[in-house]
Amino acid sequence: MTKLKSLFGGALLASTFVGTAFAAGVELNASSTGLALQGYDPVAYFTENKASPGNWQITSTYNEATYRFASEEHKATFEANPEAYLPQYGGYCAFGAAMGFKFDGDPTLWRVVDGELFLNISQDIQERWNTDIPGFIEKADNNWGDIENVSPDELLN
Repeated sequence: MTKLKSLFGGALLASTFVGTAFAAGVELNASSTGLALQGYDPVAYFTENKASPGNWQITSTYNEATYRFASEEHKATFEANPEAYLPQYGGYCAFGAAMGFKFDGDPTLWRVVDGELFLNISQDIQERWNTDIPGFIEKADNNWGDIENVSPDELLN
């Protein structure tokens, strides 16, 4: 836990406990209602280069999670190839995955790298992640196979 506090800070850790990650499924970070990306449009990151809230009336379900879209066009684009628009590490924080943990990814703190969407939990963490994106992606990719099917709270113990 001390290592965790030094990596993420006490306040950040406290905010994580009340976030949606612990109500989520194991491999996918979705709220207890099954809403992915906290309702943000997954296609907008790629087509508009921005985080765009989805419309609650324009949705699609994929792998038991509900995605919202800003337009019917985005919904159709997603449904044609959903895997292309899903956030990496199930929508959990990319830096957290690199450290071997699963924390709630903030859909407003994102980056598309080599055609893949990555989220982070806070501005400070994203700034740290930005210092070595390729290295942190490599670490997260290596860790993901071990942590993907483990609940976030189990990783803290």
